[in-house]
Amino acid sequence: MRAPSGIAPLPDYHTHTQLCGHAQGAPREYVESARAKGLPAIGIADHLPLLHTRDPQLSMDRRQLEGYVEEVSRLKETHPGYVLLGIEADYVPQTLAQMRDLLAEYPFDYVLGSVHFIDGWGFDDPRNIGGFDSRSVDEIYRRYFELMGEAADSGAFTILGHVDLVKKFGHRPAEPMEGPLSLLAATIARAGLLVEINTAGLRRPVGEIYPAPSVLAALRKAGVRVTFGSDAHAPAEVGMDFAAARDLALDLGFVDYAALVPSRNGSRAQVETRPLPAGDAE
Repeated sequence: MRAPSGIAPLPDYHTHTQLCGHAQGAPREYVESARAKGLPAIGIADHLPLLHTRDPQLSMDRRQLEGYVEEVSRLKETHPGYVLLGIEADYVPQTLAQMRDLLAEYPFDYVLGSVHFIDGWGFDDPRNIGGFDSRSVDEIYRRYFELMGEAADSGAFTILGHVDLVKKFGHRPAEPMEGPLSLLAATIARAGLLVEINTAGLRRPVGEIYPAPSVLAALRKAGVRVTFGSDAHAPAEVGMDFAAARDLALDLGFVDYAALVPSRNGSRAQVETRPLPAGDAE
């Protein structure tokens, strides 16, 4: 199947559903979109219920989690080897143990780890954007990368999501961040985690893929493997701008990517290395 313009034949492991309160569409619609666009696989990875706060605009409620797992599991049965059951879980130091216990209750193929809160402040939430006015942007970046490193060290995640999400609204540090970035890249590599190339940044005020080329270059130098995610919040966004993401990876020297293969016994998915499709694969 020939992919539409802007789409590269890569799996999309970062998609949401209407359950999270800030997206639209049912899991089935995301799967249908992925198949129509010629993607080789799709993971549904909606937001795990937040444990340090409750906000229906940010994540599903705990009472909805079992239904979510059952719905995606049925899609796995009808599309074997194509659909994966994922979840996006927030790294919050104070609730790490609780999060581990909750994750262990369900047969997730993978867990996408993200940082959306810096010491209680939801920095990427447009409702909280004023918080940037009362804080040092440099300190925000340093603390964010520190938390991402802790997330990598926690052992709770399969993939780290949008590893420079802190830039979402266009705020940039005045000081160089090579030191914190090098430390983060080394931590991720040591932990054996995957990092996604996330195209949602192109649809945000920053107008740039997550992570930035400089961050991605540091990750490649450290030997970190990459996956791909659209962070789709509507079925039409599945695989969006994957050709640009693929081209960025190739430009920075990546020759392959990490693909997830669902297990049959309820354990985490296996990781396979596959070659990046060439630029003329569209």
